[in-house]
Amino acid sequence: MSGTNPVVRVDGVSRWFGSVVAVSDVSFEIGPGITGLLGPNGAGKTTLLRMMTGLADVSDGSVTLFGQPVRDNPALYGRLGVMSEHETVYSFMRGRDFVRMMARIRGVPDLDRAVEKAIAQVDLTEAADKRMGTYSRGMRQRMRLAATIVHDPDVLILDEPLNGADPRQRVHFQNLLRRLAGDGRTIIISSHILEEVEQLAETVLLIINGKLAASGGFRAIRAALDKRPYHVRVIATEPRRLAGHIMQLGSVDAVNVDPDGALVVLSNNVRDLQVELPRLAQQASIGLRRVEPLDDSLESVFGYLVER
Repeated sequence: MSGTNPVVRVDGVSRWFGSVVAVSDVSFEIGPGITGLLGPNGAGKTTLLRMMTGLADVSDGSVTLFGQPVRDNPALYGRLGVMSEHETVYSFMRGRDFVRMMARIRGVPDLDRAVEKAIAQVDLTEAADKRMGTYSRGMRQRMRLAATIVHDPDVLILDEPLNGADPRQRVHFQNLLRRLAGDGRTIIISSHILEEVEQLAETVLLIINGKLAASGGFRAIRAALDKRPYHVRVIATEPRRLAGHIMQLGSVDAVNVDPDGALVVLSNNVRDLQVELPRLAQQASIGLRRVEPLDDSLESVFGYLVER
């Protein structure tokens, strides 16, 4: 965000309900692109999103959108598109009528053009006159997104948008969000599904027990956790003989042999291991067939942060 003003700024925000603290002293800034808000159910993500959209007040701190307070600021709402976790559709309505209704509520000018454009953006023009009760879960989510973007907002806040979608619809939805982000929008996606965030978000905000545990790009988070051990799976022609050699490496803490003959190496410096392992195997005349990290994902990082 250096050199530019953040689109969304959350500064020292807390929210409590009686003696229960849902969000505790959270601060971050968000700019254009896709940002993932990641955490388990009950971590405080939805409460945080509600404060970011102005639907709920903060107990402490402040939330601004384009430098203005978002709470009780109707002038900002036209620049904001919000898609809640729970489905808010009427199964008897046709897709086009649903999007049109949301456009009317928003006071969108040139209504017909805006509705057709939004539906085309989610690739549902051919299904627009079918009742939404006949749609698949993924199609309903895409039509809900059309209703969310019909007023052409600058900021999209989506709470668990891929929940329940099948793999094909998930990929379609992800590609659509990338296109919208490519137009310069700021997109914030809340999810408890780690793979979704890793594949889609450029920036990740990890929320644990109402607190911000880590933030940044996935690789930046991994680099910040360089002291954490990593598991690497190694498939070789002579695994047991290779295991004896691997144990001599300073970057290795332990080696286990799986029932299928694969080696699981616990490394304290996976970068050094990547350099040392091929050299060692070549010197010992042992063939390496595959070397792959077992925990090179947000799931492993998230689990590590929870355990700290």
